[in-house]
Amino acid sequence: MTGPGLWPLVLRLLNGPNTTMETIPMTLKGFEKLQDELRRLKNVERPQIVEAIASARALGDLSENAEYHAAKDKQGLVEARIALLEDKLSKASVVDVSKIVADTIKFGATIDIEDHDSGAITKFQIVGSDEANIKTGFLPITSPIARALIGKREGDDIEVSTPSGTKGYTVIRLDYV
Repeated sequence: MTGPGLWPLVLRLLNGPNTTMETIPMTLKGFEKLQDELRRLKNVERPQIVEAIASARALGDLSENAEYHAAKDKQGLVEARIALLEDKLSKASVVDVSKIVADTIKFGATIDIEDHDSGAITKFQIVGSDEANIKTGFLPITSPIARALIGKREGDDIEVSTPSGTKGYTVIRLDYV
């Protein structure tokens, strides 16, 4: 992770651990994905970095050793990501969507909605913020459209305020898979 996406993480770590114990909702799949990333960072990335640092140290003068400084920088990024993942996993409120039986939209629901203006039908699953990816159909629970959908049923209409005006949608299908 490099570039502008790094600084919020660095600032969060510099400000210390979050002392509130808010839970982070996520699906079982999302939780397992974060666990897999954490395992990879600890068992693959971290040992490779330690090895790279040792190899760079063996080259001598550390003050002008670019390989050493690059490895140390990468180590810092990996350790920060590990700390962030451990924090998120410790606060996770895991929802096994396959065990939900409901006729209203809740966290984890997979829904088809029809745009009133265009007639286009879009499929989404309402997930936690860490799992969200609008392009692949994963809608964050914190988004205005997800908040408007919570509690609705098939056939219900919703209206969502957007920067370009109010948009209307109809819930076409609801499922928990």
